Amino acid sequence: MTTVTSVPPSSTTRSGAARRAYALVIGLALLTVTLFASVMIGSRPTSLGDVLDVLSGTADIQVTTIVESRYPRTALGVLAGLALAVAGTLMQGVTRNALAEPGLLGINAGASASIVTATAFWGVTGNTAVMWWALPGALVAGIAVQAIGSVGSSKSQVRLVLAGAVLSAVLMAYIQAVTLSKPQVFDSYRYWVVGALGGRDFDVLQAMLPFAAAGLVLALLLGQSLNALALGDATAASLGVNPWLVRGAGLLAATVLSAAATAAVGPIAFVGLAVPHIVRAVVGVDFRWQIVFSAVAGPTLLLMADIAGRVVMRPQELMVGIVTAFVGAPALLVAVRRMRGNA
Repeated sequence: MTTVTSVPPSSTTRSGAARRAYALVIGLALLTVTLFASVMIGSRPTSLGDVLDVLSGTADIQVTTIVESRYPRTALGVLAGLALAVAGTLMQGVTRNALAEPGLLGINAGASASIVTATAFWGVTGNTAVMWWALPGALVAGIAVQAIGSVGSSKSQVRLVLAGAVLSAVLMAYIQAVTLSKPQVFDSYRYWVVGALGGRDFDVLQAMLPFAAAGLVLALLLGQSLNALALGDATAASLGVNPWLVRGAGLLAATVLSAAATAAVGPIAFVGLAVPHIVRAVVGVDFRWQIVFSAVAGPTLLLMADIAGRVVMRPQELMVGIVTAFVGAPALLVAVRRMRGNA
């Protein structure tokens, strides 16, 4: 005779919450280690003792200058990684598409095209002005990809990505044409268009912070509604959730986050794709937890990619946008294979 022992739902809930709490502690610890590594590693390596001496104010002036010069880069990596990862989680939740990501859906390219246009033809300068100019391009690109990908009777997740790839290719060709025809714009953007954390100061961080904060707050407010939306439009409506309002707010938050990140560090792809898949495997399908974990895992992944770029070509460095492309391509293949397996 077989005895089946059932687990009370409350025990299961407590077990899941404990597992997520442990995972959050581990994630924060990993992020802390990555932060220290980011200010330790560079063309002139410094030790953990040097960093601690700088933090305590007992280091010599040379070491202090070297370590403190890496603070803006590290802080910008945290904010950009958070913005891209949360934007990716929102887009996958709103579209119910496992391949949705700001880079793959053309939003980053739209923001880039808008910034290059404003700079080349209207002479727009200043970090805050650039942030505002990135928003309309990102929004128009996102709407265009949704419209193109939704044409036809069959709903294919891959079709949306193909629409994003086509629009991104067109916009990047436009950006190259503009920058090559205007040498002053080319000099300003030849590094930016690849995606890099280096060469920025705290002014960029200060300009990006309000946009990132607004997008993150809106994302956190949408967590419960995204859970309802995942059950289908009819079920969400029966639970008192307006599906179109949630989609609009989610896309707005994702657009603000990805546009701000693109304006600050250039178009960086795949962070918004890889992080939501990693987070979902750890914390499950609850979007409230996914958004919180994405805000921790995104900075960790982006800073790790930036550190790897500094190490592999020392004393030169590989820009973080190139490193994430190398890391993200396998992640995209894994995501496609999992989709086919679930189909």
